[in-house]
Amino acid sequence: MMNKFLLRVTAGILIFLPLLLPSPSLAAPPTNDDFDSATTIPELPFTDNMDATDATWSQDDPQDCSSNGSVWYSYTPSTDLRIEANTFGSSYDTVLSVYTGSRGALSMLYGACNDDYEGLQSYLHFDAVGGTTYYFLIATCCGSGNHGGGNLHFVVQELEVPPPPENDNFADAMTITQLPFSDTFDNSGAGLEASEPIPNCVSRPDLTSTTWYAYTSVDDRTVTALFGAQFQVALAVYTGSSLSNLSELDCYRWGGPLSIQTVPGTTYYFQVSSLYRNFGSVWFDLDYAPPPRADFWFYPQDPSAFDTIHFSDWSWDEAHIGVETYAWDFGDGTTETGCCPTHRYERDGDYEVQFDIVTFDGRSASTSKIIEVRTHDVAITKLNAPRSAVSGQTRQITVEINNKRYPGLVEVRLYKSVQGGFEYFGSLTQLVPVRPSNRTTTFKFTYTFTSEDADIGKITFKAIANTLDRRDAWPADNELIAPPTKLFR
Repeated sequence: MMNKFLLRVTAGILIFLPLLLPSPSLAAPPTNDDFDSATTIPELPFTDNMDATDATWSQDDPQDCSSNGSVWYSYTPSTDLRIEANTFGSSYDTVLSVYTGSRGALSMLYGACNDDYEGLQSYLHFDAVGGTTYYFLIATCCGSGNHGGGNLHFVVQELEVPPPPENDNFADAMTITQLPFSDTFDNSGAGLEASEPIPNCVSRPDLTSTTWYAYTSVDDRTVTALFGAQFQVALAVYTGSSLSNLSELDCYRWGGPLSIQTVPGTTYYFQVSSLYRNFGSVWFDLDYAPPPRADFWFYPQDPSAFDTIHFSDWSWDEAHIGVETYAWDFGDGTTETGCCPTHRYERDGDYEVQFDIVTFDGRSASTSKIIEVRTHDVAITKLNAPRSAVSGQTRQITVEINNKRYPGLVEVRLYKSVQGGFEYFGSLTQLVPVRPSNRTTTFKFTYTFTSEDADIGKITFKAIANTLDRRDAWPADNELIAPPTKLFR
């Protein structure tokens, strides 16, 4: 009895012993896991190596770029400077973003969200304002959750700002003496003048820097500007003589084209703008607007004398001025205007269609195409089937095809009646020559009548003809149904 008691006591101790022993401690998140405990960057250059495996995500963390486990850094420069930040050398896929503001009211710098720069790491740069605190959020890519990353290698350093381009200011606009003109430049050192106009297609906070070009027209031709970079840029064109009296003519983003009709003796100022704190290589081209490219499309592509042909303008103006007038000569003595006329030719033949366009600024272009009008038309004139037949009997069924226009391959498909409609059972293909008057070409089929046909008591045959090498212009007479054949056993 005592032994049983001891066994029960011992078992009870073993059951509750794990509750009495200290449990292993959970891994703690990094010290800069939360916004309020962001690691302060004292000076540049700055480098930090840390384990972000157990980083978590706070509910009020911004989700602009990621919503996985993250860590925070903060830096307040004393003067204006250009900053570069990267996570090169980290062991996991990072997402790097930069914010200003306070907890719950953070504002991300435009373009300051980078993932997958040359692999799994992140890189960004921006112009910092002295006295402003910038918060770096380094999260794990991708998806959502609280899982962290791995070994983080974080570097923040100052970038040297090169001298501004020679045409950084309006007064120093680069003079364009002849066309075509092309220039590629680094806008890294470019800035903004205090009284510089803001283009209508750009909002003031987005504008980072500008450079200027000046062109004095020698004639009244249209000029077209093209521009671009690996980041967003904009182009505006003005007339005037100083920053205080410029009048904007047009503005365009995403690389152009931007076209203007010039007046001889007038100077036009082109303002190339960098947006969203981006900088690097930018190109700007100016040339006379090229002529438009005239082109048209028509349907059907194989017209006949029965068809009304639909014509459509497919022209293109690279200068984006647009086409004002359209002129058509259909090659049969008739003409038309407008973008999308229709026309019908009375007889077969080859017709050269001439198409001329003129843009709103007077540039013109022409093109022509040969339209081959061919009226292919065959008809089933007779379908001969026996009036009666006996089950098991094989009889001939003939289809007569008339063709008065062009020789061609014709397929005749033969169908027999079944409950609910017709069922295909055979086809023949042969060359059908052009025959005068009502002479025809015969297609000869054979059919063996079945006991199932005899059970019904009758069978009806239907023939359908199709031209194989050209569309039939009048298919309404390509089908014929024979009188029913009576069946006997």
